[in-house]
Amino acid sequence: MNITIESSKLVKPTYNNGNNAPSTNHHVRLSVFDKVTYNIHDGAAIHAFNPPTRSNSDIEKGLSKVLLEYREWAGRLGEDEEGNSIIFLNDQGVRFVEATSDSKLRNVLPSKPTKEIQSLYPSLDGVQELLQVQLTRFACGSLVVAITFHHQIADGQATGNFLAAWGLATRDLPIDSTPLCTRSTLFQPRDPPLIQYDHHKIEYMNKMYPKHTINSDHESNEEEIVIQKVHFTNEFINKLRAKASTGVPKHFTRFEVILAHLWRVITKARGLHNHETTQIRISVNGRKRMDPQVPNEYFGNLVLWAFPRSKVKDLINRPLRYAAELIHDEVAKVNDMYFKSFIDFASSDIIKKEGLVSTAVMNKKILSPDLEVDSWLTFRYFDMDFGSGSPYYFMPTYYATEGMLFILPSYLGDGSIDAFVPLLNDNLDTFNMCCYSLD
Repeated sequence: MNITIESSKLVKPTYNNGNNAPSTNHHVRLSVFDKVTYNIHDGAAIHAFNPPTRSNSDIEKGLSKVLLEYREWAGRLGEDEEGNSIIFLNDQGVRFVEATSDSKLRNVLPSKPTKEIQSLYPSLDGVQELLQVQLTRFACGSLVVAITFHHQIADGQATGNFLAAWGLATRDLPIDSTPLCTRSTLFQPRDPPLIQYDHHKIEYMNKMYPKHTINSDHESNEEEIVIQKVHFTNEFINKLRAKASTGVPKHFTRFEVILAHLWRVITKARGLHNHETTQIRISVNGRKRMDPQVPNEYFGNLVLWAFPRSKVKDLINRPLRYAAELIHDEVAKVNDMYFKSFIDFASSDIIKKEGLVSTAVMNKKILSPDLEVDSWLTFRYFDMDFGSGSPYYFMPTYYATEGMLFILPSYLGDGSIDAFVPLLNDNLDTFNMCCYSLD
């Protein structure tokens, strides 16, 4: 994929009247949910748009306008005098890269994430910006928009809302939902605190805990990992739901049965021993789980994790319902009481006294026998519209981490679902043989 960088600049919020510009000396503290999540800056999804599209200048102006509401993206991370992690609201700007290609997009865009798509993203070398954008124009007139961002600023829900708002601003339309930027004050501990759950080795762990242990028979390099795209039709999903939900009062969700199915298939493909334990790290959005509910417009992170686990022999030999129930029950436990217990725990001095660090790290190439999954099924990524309609193609970035799954709505828009599954080459044949089987 031959990509030429044409320009790179910083885009800052544009205020209609300089006298109304807010101070650039303020800052906001990161919340307990911001601090526990992945402390990394990396790529998100790519969005491909059919021609004709708005000009780069129009899209840049839209970004400048939407940053009035989402100022934190234009700031920088740092610490205050007390050592607290903060976002400086200094309006230093978002990196905006313009690029071109002499190829037709359909000739070079792979159907699944590969190393080649990394050229569609801004470079991460020495990045200080909290958000970066690259617009790549192709010879056919198609436009690809790719972003990178720092995960401590926003979760998937918040980022999807921002992308939808950026499209509206580009079209000179009012933002349909103003972001709720209250991360510094919204999640206060109770008085007295009530830590009802053990958060050690769940959200936090001791610094001496072996973080780079690989629980598989061999290590691997990136060249041995391939990302497989799996397309689940509505018909297949309905058959999975019917099979898993036999004898239960309420059908399992589409997410629960797809993940249960993939968990079993990947475990078979890995050839794990019967006595081994396998688990999934599942991101759980707290907005609708807390009481009172947090509005969907909340901008920041509000995610904890569920960890269903099973012996390999039980997962493979017992019916699909068993895996779906494990997933359902563990996610259900991450409820209002759990979120509030975590707030009390993370707001205390326990983390500092015991030298704890977050378990949300990405330092493994192989997660086997475990999995991690991010579901984008409810996010607003397809609402990103610069004036020519929603993206006609949508794909996560290239994560060469075996066992790191992404589940998202298909770009076909018919309710079907795509899963992106990184596997070792040696496991690919067995996975493909089992993936569309209902047995």
